[in-house]
Amino acid sequence: MTEKKAAPAPIDPHLVETLGEIATRLDLSEIEIVQGELRIRVTRQGGALLVTPDVGTVPPLQPAAPSQSAPWPTQAVAIHPGTVKSPMVGTVYLRPAPDAAAFITAGARVKAGDKILLIEAMKTFNDIVAPRAGTVTAILVEDAQPVEFDQPLVVIE
Repeated sequence: MTEKKAAPAPIDPHLVETLGEIATRLDLSEIEIVQGELRIRVTRQGGALLVTPDVGTVPPLQPAAPSQSAPWPTQAVAIHPGTVKSPMVGTVYLRPAPDAAAFITAGARVKAGDKILLIEAMKTFNDIVAPRAGTVTAILVEDAQPVEFDQPLVVIE
């Protein structure tokens, strides 16, 4: 006699979305959850979320297409009083050189005027400084990512 395998548990899209938000908010490159036979891994690569279910023959999920109405993480972040937004269009850099440490990390304390990142625009590197003192609670961009004017970059509380 052959044993029948139980059907894999359905993947909860809300759970995947929540994991993606947690990974982004905490600036994690990867997050994984295991519930019984279900194992889901969410990986951030170059700003995109990749979801890998590791159960039987469940087809892989594709990351959700960005919404035209909410191009950045959430509207709540965009209006948060501690959100530092991009003053220009360009490429954001989280470190002064590829082999150097990042200017800031999630959980770091900053003072008003501390350099928190760079934006390259028209071959010129522009310092972006903390507008106030506080704790960095979220880094909303990846290193070398293109950014738009007024795009949320960092949250300082």
